[in-house]
Amino acid sequence: MSDDIATPPPMTTPPMLGGKIPRGEVFAAACPSRQILNHVTGRWGSLVLVALLDGTLRFSELRRRIGGVSERMLAQALQDLESDGFVTRHAHPVMPPRVDYSLTPMGYEIGQHVRDLTDWVEGNLPRILGHRAEV
Repeated sequence: MSDDIATPPPMTTPPMLGGKIPRGEVFAAACPSRQILNHVTGRWGSLVLVALLDGTLRFSELRRRIGGVSERMLAQALQDLESDGFVTRHAHPVMPPRVDYSLTPMGYEIGQHVRDLTDWVEGNLPRILGHRAEV
């Protein structure tokens, strides 16, 4: 037997987020990052982020690009991502109304990470589906 067993470093108090929740406490029920993660990784939010990586799109263009999304769900995903600071909405003062959506710098950054995740899933889809068939 060896006495060279590594011991973990002593626990330190993580910095606080907004003075209320310790940073890195995503498992805490009150952690605000949970809601943001839900917006970013949810069914429609993730697809909106990846679609907007290619540039500014109108609502109707996004809806066509993201097959299966209802107007209501797309509008909700866009509102959530806008409130988190990932998407900007630009309403043009014309008739008929025209609204464009684009990523903010922070939205572009998180969108690249989400695209990496979607690329991984698509690249491993045969393995995943094969595993599902076995279960």
